[in-house]
Amino acid sequence: MTVSNVGNVRLQRAYDDPTADDGYRVLVDRVWPRGRTKEQLRLDAWARDLGPSTQLRKWFGHDPARWEEFQARYQSELADPDRARALDALVEQARQGPVTLVFGARDIEHNQAQVIADELDLRLEMVHPSSGPAPVDHPDHSS
Repeated sequence: MTVSNVGNVRLQRAYDDPTADDGYRVLVDRVWPRGRTKEQLRLDAWARDLGPSTQLRKWFGHDPARWEEFQARYQSELADPDRARALDALVEQARQGPVTLVFGARDIEHNQAQVIADELDLRLEMVHPSSGPAPVDHPDHSS
């Protein structure tokens, strides 16, 4: 299992056994992992819409030479408002405890779960602006 920088986001292959400290387990693939049952995966959710588009997934083909371009294209897909809301929901889960992103790819370094984990880390690290309007500088007209 890989743990992201922030600590509450973890990655695990669908073919590895779940552990007691996985927390909220979510499958982030568009397609169900071949040969795995619901019981084996013990998922809390299947965020299939967070997976890369079929076109992007087929283009990438888990070719490490295409990794950088895949990340850029996939980040563009994740900017879609529906996907952004799904990411925000995972961020809220991660603020409450561990979130394990489950994926089917053999390559544990070059897959969509890595990109999602990086995006979640960014969102978890973001400083929330204080409530209320920003102070405005007004010129002194009292003279």
